[in-house]
Amino acid sequence: HVLQSSLFPVLEEEVGLLGKRAKQLVATLEMIPLARFVPSSKGWVGRPSKDRYAVACAFVAKAVYGFTTTSQLLERLAQDAQLRRICGWNTAQQVPHESTFSRAFAEFAQMELPQFVHEALIRETQKDRLIGHIARDSTAIEARERFPETTVTVKAEKRLPGKRGPRSKGPRGPHKRWKGGKPRRALPEGTRLHRQRSMSLTAMLAELPKDCSIGVKTSSKGYQQYWRGYKLHLDVADGQIPISAVLTGASLHDSQVAIPLATMSSQRVTYCYELMDAAYDAQHIVEHSRGMGHVPIVDPPQRGGNRKSTILPDTNRQFSWAEADRYKERTMIERVNGRLKDEFGGRQIRVRGASKIMAHLMFGVLALTVDQILKLLR
Repeated sequence: HVLQSSLFPVLEEEVGLLGKRAKQLVATLEMIPLARFVPSSKGWVGRPSKDRYAVACAFVAKAVYGFTTTSQLLERLAQDAQLRRICGWNTAQQVPHESTFSRAFAEFAQMELPQFVHEALIRETQKDRLIGHIARDSTAIEARERFPETTVTVKAEKRLPGKRGPRSKGPRGPHKRWKGGKPRRALPEGTRLHRQRSMSLTAMLAELPKDCSIGVKTSSKGYQQYWRGYKLHLDVADGQIPISAVLTGASLHDSQVAIPLATMSSQRVTYCYELMDAAYDAQHIVEHSRGMGHVPIVDPPQRGGNRKSTILPDTNRQFSWAEADRYKERTMIERVNGRLKDEFGGRQIRVRGASKIMAHLMFGVLALTVDQILKLLR
């Protein structure tokens, strides 16, 4: 109401009639606390640097308008006086050179500026809201870069038919039996999931690999799809609002990021259900979710025509009618991934390195989050 009745009319008197994209950019810049996190160089010794706040607003405009490269953004800033005034420059001569934009973007990526702004936006707008469902999944991010020199490809040894690996020679201990009459599997120890349950969020994120690698996913039709680059892991709330985001290498399995994402989302919002596909079917993930007071709904993988779960071994688990109805809400994360790639620059990656790619994607996530919040308020 404030945007429509107060801000837009005042701006239109200064810069002219606002179009759809211009209104979306103004609303995004008005809602996100960008100025709170952009460093200022006023009062420093030496030559004063260009205004980093105006450059940051220009990168938000790049995501909103869907520009592929920074040169396209600069061409539009030189021609469009309205866009230039919204970002903070009065004349075309005040717009910095492309090299200045490149250095500023590297600074923003190193200090994780869009990540901090997105976290502050979520905390301020969603703190009084009880969220019903959090949908969790990853999406492929293709990148144009080589593998790092530290990446080593290890070939698995070919095992001859009829031969098994060495067996342990110690006496076997007694089994603890459950109601089904078959031995219950103990939680595996020493794995990353087991360590994550006792680690802090900073330590969990530092342990995840972020180097460029080869990823593979099985499509809905059963075909394997390969790509070179990264994975963007997202937690999305009801209303298609992104809550948390983590970028890792493409070869990392989705389940390795479930506990960090759940911890991050729990610190920002209050929610009830976690919706995850078969890739997150692990007992550590389920017990960690329940320990935080959430209800996990995990689709068990289909093996041999039956939906056998690793959470309850040797059982053919099926969704109840209530779980199946709630699991349908998981499609919202597919729509968010699609919008991020089609409308906010998720497919146009022209930078290299995990930190810069994450900054590029998070500027798009910022614009997408504001757009969805405004739709939810309407």
